[in-house]
Amino acid sequence: MSAGAAGETPAPNGRLAKALRQLRGKGMAATIARTSGTNMLIMLLGTLTSILTARMFGVTGKGELAAILFWPSFLAGLTGFGLPTALIYQVKRGASMAGSLAVSLAVLLPASLMTGAVAWIGLPHWMDGYSPEAVASARLYTVIAVPMALAVNLIAAAAQSAGRFPVYNGIRLYVPLLNLAGLAALWAAGRLTVPSAVIVYLVTTAAVIALAAAGLRREFASMSWRLAWNRKVAAPLLSYGSRVFGTDLLGTLYGQFDKLIILSLLTPRDFGLYSVVYALSRMFNVVQTAITSVVFPKVTGESREAVISTVSRAFRLSMLLMLAAVVPAMLIGSRLIGLVFGPAFLEASGTFYLLSIECIIGGGSWILASAFNAMGRPGMVLIRQIIALAATVALFFVLTPLMGLEGLALALLCGALIRMAVSIASMRLLFGVPLRRILYDREDFRFLLNRIQSRRMAAAAAGGGTRKA
Repeated sequence: MSAGAAGETPAPNGRLAKALRQLRGKGMAATIARTSGTNMLIMLLGTLTSILTARMFGVTGKGELAAILFWPSFLAGLTGFGLPTALIYQVKRGASMAGSLAVSLAVLLPASLMTGAVAWIGLPHWMDGYSPEAVASARLYTVIAVPMALAVNLIAAAAQSAGRFPVYNGIRLYVPLLNLAGLAALWAAGRLTVPSAVIVYLVTTAAVIALAAAGLRREFASMSWRLAWNRKVAAPLLSYGSRVFGTDLLGTLYGQFDKLIILSLLTPRDFGLYSVVYALSRMFNVVQTAITSVVFPKVTGESREAVISTVSRAFRLSMLLMLAAVVPAMLIGSRLIGLVFGPAFLEASGTFYLLSIECIIGGGSWILASAFNAMGRPGMVLIRQIIALAATVALFFVLTPLMGLEGLALALLCGALIRMAVSIASMRLLFGVPLRRILYDREDFRFLLNRIQSRRMAAAAAGGGTRKA
């Protein structure tokens, strides 16, 4: 049958065929695009959930819920021992997935149970000033959710290392989707309270973990607990994990210390205001988070030149795109705060501006950090985090009592600038990468235009094929 026969489309030329394969395939650009789309959906779901809880609970109630949800993610970050990152690194370098999973579970399961026990005892003291109902909900939620948070991190790492990005994106997407559905159902039934919201978060997370584990059933089916005690399997994983754990630990402290400051120095109302504007400011992190999560497993094991070239280009393009979007997006976001969340949240608009800029700069610094991790130099990222965390924590205690939430956000912005400066300087000193190569390459614009043109050609081809069909 000829190419022009009814129901068939002409064969695309070689360039168009290549573009179509890239968009459908498993390449880095296509994976980043799909992961960015997932991040946008996650951000939208988080915003809708924040709107619902802010409207239903008010500023103080929103702050109590945010404080309850904070503890499991924080404590899981303290007790991950770098194993999710180590699993990706070792598997990409040829280690056994079954052995890496067995060792990770043998370490993380007892660690999560011990962490939950400590939290049960400590939370009444850590949440002094919060209502008894909020403290009771926090204890129940934390004890159950810490093991689940560690499981989510481990399953996500296994999916990344196996190249199973649909599972990786799914576990991140379906948790907030089901959370929103459950909260909306309770609201419609007139039963939405802080304790009932906590139960929704527990049930939905457990369901998604089960689905994600089923999606990786081949990887888990091959796992044997005997491998957990095999020194040849455990030693490389634990060695790399111990080196990257410091980075993960400081990353958790850096990302969560602002909440600890609010818990210790400010009020539940302040936590409610901050949780709304902080979540809204993370919309600028959509593309950069996708790039970081995709670039690290993709470039690990590649040559130093390939790693530096790929990471540097990802950094430059992400910064270019996000800085171009920041001003109009901040203006829209500030209007949304009062219109959607309520007039009471408008007093945090200045904090929102500072956090938005911090998000872009911090996201760019994490893209650069993936180069050090991919080349087996996580210690450099650890040094960077120590320097930035020390400066940021010092500024927290100086600026927060003086300026409240805006002082907190300003301290975070200063820390993000320090992290980026140290990352760029380290690439120059350790790898001899010229500063100009990190910050600017005129070929980036041609690369970006080619990608845009390829997408347009693919869309036009798809549209033409549909019309012919």
